[in-house]
Amino acid sequence: STLRIVGGRSRGRRIRYSGDDRVRPMKDRTREAVFNLVGPEVVGTHVWDLFAGTGAMALEALSRGAKRATLIERHIPTAKLIQQNVNDLQLEDRVVVHRADTFIWIRNALVSDRQPEWPVERWLVFCCPPYAFYEERQEAIHEMLTCLKDAAPVDSLIVVEAERPFDLPPLWPAKWSVRDYHPATVGIYRKLDD
Repeated sequence: STLRIVGGRSRGRRIRYSGDDRVRPMKDRTREAVFNLVGPEVVGTHVWDLFAGTGAMALEALSRGAKRATLIERHIPTAKLIQQNVNDLQLEDRVVVHRADTFIWIRNALVSDRQPEWPVERWLVFCCPPYAFYEERQEAIHEMLTCLKDAAPVDSLIVVEAERPFDLPPLWPAKWSVRDYHPATVGIYRKLDD
C-alpha cells in the first residue's frame, strides 16, 4: 500500500506502508488539513512523530520545511518500512527512527542525562496513537504529553489526533484549538511560555 506526500518539496512522492490496519495512517485530506492549520510554522521545527506508523506526518513536515525529525515506532516491520521511506526520500541526515515503545522511550529520555542535548529548535509534536490508548492508557498519554510540553521550547506546537467524541482539554488545562475531521478530532496546543 502507498500514501503520498501532499505538499512541499516532496509533494506527490509515495510513502510505502504495510497496509496493516493497526498502522491506521491519517487520511491524506486530514493530514493536509492539519498542515494547513500549522501553516508556515512547520518551517525550521524539530518534529516528533510519537507513534510514527507510516512516518507520514514527519515526512510531510520535512517536505514542508521542518529542519529534522525524531520518529518512534514500536512495531519492528513498520519501523523498517519507515527507514526505507526515509532512505528513498534521501532524508537520512535529518531523520532518526527509534524502534521503541513511545511511552518508555520518552520517559527514559526525559530522566536521562541526554535531555540537555534535546533539540533547541521549536518542536512540532505529533501524537497519533492507536485510538484505544486514550482509554486504556490515558494516564500514560497525559504524563508523556505533559513531559514533552514542559521540555519543549516556547512556541512549540503539540498536535493530537483522537477519535470522536474525545474531549481533548482534560489532558491539561490549556487552550486547545480543536477541529473535527470525521472520524477524527485534531487538537493543537501552543506552548506560550516556560
